[in-house]
Amino acid sequence: MRLDRLVKAVVDALEDIKGRDIVVLDVRRMTALFDKVIVVSGDSTRQNNALARHVQDKAKALGATVHGVEGTDPGEWVLVDLGAVVVHVMQPAVRLHYNLEELWGKEAPVPKRRAAAGAR
Repeated sequence: MRLDRLVKAVVDALEDIKGRDIVVLDVRRMTALFDKVIVVSGDSTRQNNALARHVQDKAKALGATVHGVEGTDPGEWVLVDLGAVVVHVMQPAVRLHYNLEELWGKEAPVPKRRAAAGAR
């Protein structure tokens, strides 16, 4: 299965169930274990579990393999392992605490002084 097709299906599935603040990170330069990390926020444990189930259903419909699912009980942070894509469904407080976007190298904004100096 093509990676871009799987990522699109996952993002569409998350949007279907009103997942918020969806971030797709390309981590190929950081690990050989998987290619993409997708992080999304849900408002409750019930929504997190619904998001994770919907992702699994959409992935299976495309012929992808679901290698594992962790965290459905208690549901504050549910991880769906699709092989090349790992999906983290998190409540906002948990997401803020663990800050996976920074951990996986999403670039921080460049301070204005450095950006202005580089533009000369």
